[in-house]
Amino acid sequence: MKVVGFAGYSGAGKTTLVERLIPVLKQRGLRVSVVKHAHHRFDIDHVGKDTWRHRQAGAFEVVVASDQRLALMREFEVPVELTVHQLLAELHPAVDWALVEGFRHSDVLKIEVWRPSGDGEAPRPALYVDDPFVTAIATDAPAGLPEVTARPVLDLNDAEAIATWLIDSGERFDYNPGHHG
Repeated sequence: MKVVGFAGYSGAGKTTLVERLIPVLKQRGLRVSVVKHAHHRFDIDHVGKDTWRHRQAGAFEVVVASDQRLALMREFEVPVELTVHQLLAELHPAVDWALVEGFRHSDVLKIEVWRPSGDGEAPRPALYVDDPFVTAIATDAPAGLPEVTARPVLDLNDAEAIATWLIDSGERFDYNPGHHG
């Protein structure tokens, strides 16, 4: 499996880029999974459904499956902050690419999604300046980057070119779970 993160500040376009990359990689015959960091409480279940009722009754895990999909919901007795590596370990072993959204401070190689700022906002800092795990920058404002960099600067709006760069650079994104906690 190859792993690449997409990091950047809120509103920079991480979700949109990942959403555009998935079909491009799939069209090239690759199986793609996504690991996404969510903040605090989120739910994929619906009040009153059987799986919700099982969780409400105290089940630690509920696995629900059909002939189309599988979902696992696990309840933590105490809050726990899982690492990106723990989440990657949950993925199916036949995945070609795992796209990690969020986990800005993780030690996976990542593409920084950078935009200078929103309307009236102060300029956003760039992660690549201090983060050795940023391997490239995807932006629609390359002239606005705060520091010159030798890293590749990719067009945020060209998912085809970013996919090509990822595939051409593939070996560097090989994931070795033994080297992580």
